[in-house]
Amino acid sequence: MNKFDWLDLDAKLLKLLVTVVDTGSVTQAAHQLGVTQSAVSHLLEKLRAITGDPLFVKSGRGIAATAQAEALAVRARSLLGELERFAHSESFDPARWRAQVTIAANDFQRELLLPALMHKLRIQAPLLTLRVIPSDIPSLEMLRQEHCQLVISPRPPEATDVMQKRLFVDRYRVYYDAHTRQAPMKKTDYLGASHATVMYSPQRALDLDQHLERQGVHRQFQIMVPGFSALPAFLRGTDLLITAPSMLSHSLLQEFANCDVPVPCPSMPMFMVWHLRYQSDPAHKWLRHQVETSLNRNP
Repeated sequence: MNKFDWLDLDAKLLKLLVTVVDTGSVTQAAHQLGVTQSAVSHLLEKLRAITGDPLFVKSGRGIAATAQAEALAVRARSLLGELERFAHSESFDPARWRAQVTIAANDFQRELLLPALMHKLRIQAPLLTLRVIPSDIPSLEMLRQEHCQLVISPRPPEATDVMQKRLFVDRYRVYYDAHTRQAPMKKTDYLGASHATVMYSPQRALDLDQHLERQGVHRQFQIMVPGFSALPAFLRGTDLLITAPSMLSHSLLQEFANCDVPVPCPSMPMFMVWHLRYQSDPAHKWLRHQVETSLNRNP
């Protein structure tokens, strides 16, 4: 009979479980937690005794979480979040906030917002660790299962338990290498050119590309890449055109000329998205404010 019960669980064991599941490695988990591998192994044995499950099994040269471990990790993330929020009060002090915050964002948002955010966090919340993961096309599960605490995306998932706030609205520009071609001033020039674009998912194009296609604006795409950061290498020295947010003219695409899009074009909103559980959390409210004020508002 199992001699352990739920009273043997504590936050350190929950954090250990989540860290080993996330890293898939006892060695990496030990490094992240700042303990020895033997300490991790010992605590895993305690967890196995409590749960009655092996939790991790050998897989090739590494380990893999069991189905039970994966399910428990989801619940552990939620419990850890509740414990952290329990420790916070309205007199929240960011200088004493020791945690890891995960933000999901693709390369455009990362370039635009997160370096400035990180600079502020290092000064105001030096004990906080910022983890950035790709958002691709964000899903509700990312927030519900606490894969991240914030999503920054032009495509906010919608549900009654998910909150959102618009950060800004950008316009689109056409980028080109002025050393190899002229600006496409007319619609015929634009449609007659070869184009490059971004496709984060094989099943879904950018909102802009879908919109133009629905409006009968058919372009010839010669290259599709998984992120905006890959575009400069393909645009440089070619006659390709890229239709992308104007804010990129100050960062990823600053070396290229740009002009108005010679066809009717929608705007591009950007949203900050979070789960309802964090709506009133003082630490999360502070973090959301830092994201909002990190925006370069000079596109």
